Amino acid sequence: MSPDAVHHQDNSIILSDSNLLKTHTVILDQGDPEEKRQEILNYFHKTFSLYETLFECLKDDNAFYARANSLRHPLIFYYGHTAVFFINKLNVAKFIDTRIDATLESTLAIGVDEMSWDDLNENNYDWPTPKKVKAYRDKVRTLVDHFIRSCEITIPIKQTDPLWVIMMGIEHERIHLETSAVLLRELPLDKIRPHRFWSKICQSSGIAPENDLLPVSGGKLTLGKGQSNKHFGWDNEYGSYETRIEDFKASKYLVSNHEYFDFVKDNGYARENFWTEEGWKWVSYRKAEAPVYWVKHSGEYKYRTMLEVIPMPWDWPVDINYLEAKAFCNWKSKKTGRSIRLPTEAEWYQLRALEPKDQSTWNSAPGNINLEQDMSPCPVNKNEFAQGFFDIIGNVWQWTETAIDGYEGFAVHPIYDDFSTPTFDGKHNVFKGGCWISTGNYALKDSRYAFRRHFFQYSGLRYVEAPELPTTEVNMYETDDIVAQYIEFHYGEEYFNVPNFPVACAKICIENTKQARRERALDLGCATGRASFELAKTYDHVDAIDFSARLIQAPSALQQKGTQRYTIHDEGELVSYKEISLDDFDGYTHIKNKIDFMQGDACNLPSKYKDYDLVFAGNLIDRLYDPKKFITSIKDRIRSGGYLILTSPYTWLEEFTERNNWLGGFKANTGENYTTLDGLGDALAPEFELASQPVDVPFVIRETKRKYQHTLAELSIWKKIS
Repeated sequence: MSPDAVHHQDNSIILSDSNLLKTHTVILDQGDPEEKRQEILNYFHKTFSLYETLFECLKDDNAFYARANSLRHPLIFYYGHTAVFFINKLNVAKFIDTRIDATLESTLAIGVDEMSWDDLNENNYDWPTPKKVKAYRDKVRTLVDHFIRSCEITIPIKQTDPLWVIMMGIEHERIHLETSAVLLRELPLDKIRPHRFWSKICQSSGIAPENDLLPVSGGKLTLGKGQSNKHFGWDNEYGSYETRIEDFKASKYLVSNHEYFDFVKDNGYARENFWTEEGWKWVSYRKAEAPVYWVKHSGEYKYRTMLEVIPMPWDWPVDINYLEAKAFCNWKSKKTGRSIRLPTEAEWYQLRALEPKDQSTWNSAPGNINLEQDMSPCPVNKNEFAQGFFDIIGNVWQWTETAIDGYEGFAVHPIYDDFSTPTFDGKHNVFKGGCWISTGNYALKDSRYAFRRHFFQYSGLRYVEAPELPTTEVNMYETDDIVAQYIEFHYGEEYFNVPNFPVACAKICIENTKQARRERALDLGCATGRASFELAKTYDHVDAIDFSARLIQAPSALQQKGTQRYTIHDEGELVSYKEISLDDFDGYTHIKNKIDFMQGDACNLPSKYKDYDLVFAGNLIDRLYDPKKFITSIKDRIRSGGYLILTSPYTWLEEFTERNNWLGGFKANTGENYTTLDGLGDALAPEFELASQPVDVPFVIRETKRKYQHTLAELSIWKKIS
């Protein structure tokens, strides 16, 4: 332990306030192993003790159960949650097989990532007493202390090492140090009390400065870090994402309470045109008229800090959620006639490049961050950085327009496989830069955190003047079960020695049309497009069409971005996270631009879709509402000597095709069986002839880890007669 710490026989820890507050996250790739062990031990005890001091701000035991926020558990949950995390994760990693209190380790294990603003039901929770949780925390401290002192250690410390799990627990607790401070801020004043250092808020406030826009040069950026990075990191930080950004302008200061007040005075919370659809629903539900931490007294706004209400510090940064930040930018754009918006994550990184220091190595923080200045925000013009900007990092978090997603190469950590992936839903936006209470990984340049857009943290905004962002599909893990199943079917592995179906069909198409031209092909019912890519290896151009816009988005994203992520069900609510890349498939990167993916109706295609040498309709015919109309139409879209190739298991169902429109699968008037192949022959004659005997092509659809569908589709090849 450090000289400032006293280690008692009962394993309690007494640390000086200054020693508790100023810390650096540990560098894991250098140093003597035993010295590194001691450094991590000190970091653990400092974190554990600092976290407990936060709960000293609660006035009495009853305050532990007060609902600070209807969308969050009471603080008794968070008091024990971070200790439970150490035991649960060490057990998951199989580094220990010890339980201290199985009931608490279940009750206090799962937090809340609420879907909306009114969906947390507390009726079924039986919370422990603060005394019981403190006793549990003491036992965890003893166990983890012993574990750190006795486990194996090598340098560098890698993600599979015992001390990586300890670092995970420490950084997890530092996350909750900040989020619990937000919950304290939302408690009624009669539930909290002053604290020896948490009450030491900034004493400076004055006239807010006029904001201005300063230039930032664009350029090529590569985001993400490699596995050899020297810091502990969460899974979403790893991988690689290359992008180029144009020159832009960014506000000199974070938006102050005074600057935001202009939006409030202009009736911004009552004017729907400034808000997104999601934002307006939130405003209407909350009946919001101003930021949540602005408290109205006698017609004037005051400001709620973590532990008290003070006169409004107009030159401090405003604390708001993403929805409010977005509405403010929309209002600012209209007022100024300029293209004002929130920065993207990449644009923030371009600004962050102006500050070379990082938390693990600086001697002192360059801004109001890491608990090195004030126990609150401070004036937006207090901490100047390079090129005239203030608060590039620190003070309050800065919302971005970027919905979080994994970088290319993303992989979950097996010990904490749901840290990031639940946020890859297009509903969690990244914020950057940290705030006054951001410590540990939170304060590092590479940290990536995202919250739901209605979530409150110590978060505000810096706006930019830049072109409006295009409306594009978020590149995230595909949560639509149908789309994900099609992706797995098209791009997944073979199952039970059954080859990939779209690949097998494309191979048959190509082998059986060698005498025809190879200029234009049409893939109808292309779904997520694997056959389209295979055909493009041979044909000069492929039009790929599917009725489902949802399905078409997947190959379009793969074509444009090179990767596509999705989840597949394993059992119950458990899923696996998968990623495909064009680079995984031979030649796809080089032929991707030969394909046009479009949404369309196979029974009613525009006239431009014509002159094809091959039309492939995979497992489509028995899902059309009017297959006869389709056959009549498709005849004229194929060149003389061209081919129509169809596959189908002929599963005729009235939910897709009315009975009188079936091509076959029934008794004819003569009483004989009339198959779909019979119907196709009659419908295609006399222009087309059957080029060879039909064959059955097997395919397997994965439903869960242990349930699969095995099906045969009949493949028939029809040649247009010259």
